Amino acid sequence: MDVIDTPSSREFKVLIRAESESATRMRVAAGKFAITIDEPPSLGGTDAGPSPVQVLLMSLAGCLNVTGHEVARQRGLALDAMRIRIEGVMNPCAFIGCSFEERAGFQRILVTVDADMPGASREEIDSWLEETERRCPVTDNIRADTSIEVTAAGA
Repeated sequence: MDVIDTPSSREFKVLIRAESESATRMRVAAGKFAITIDEPPSLGGTDAGPSPVQVLLMSLAGCLNVTGHEVARQRGLALDAMRIRIEGVMNPCAFIGCSFEERAGFQRILVTVDADMPGASREEIDSWLEETERRCPVTDNIRADTSIEVTAAGA
């Protein structure tokens, strides 16, 4: 991960670089890793990779996994595995321009977590999952009003 030094030891920046390969396909790099993001043919893409909204939900799953394992470790709970199912529900009309009555993003994101946590009670699992959700940075960014500034280069 490209982490940029900042004045505060309690803060770090993550750098992502991307370049378009077509109107729907983009090569995205984070540190030494790169992926192709594309749209399905139904949205004019070539299906060369997951769509941007799929990548968002994939990030949520990955972050819940890392956070869940850390919370379990800190609580002294055994967490052998996690299975996560995420369903995002959205209306694409704002994106494609047929209507602007609903927001462009997901209206609902439904997450189901199946944790292999031997010996844990239902209350321990519920409490663990609540803390995992609260501490997950991706969940926080999806839920909160994070400031985003989009500017043209050289501006």
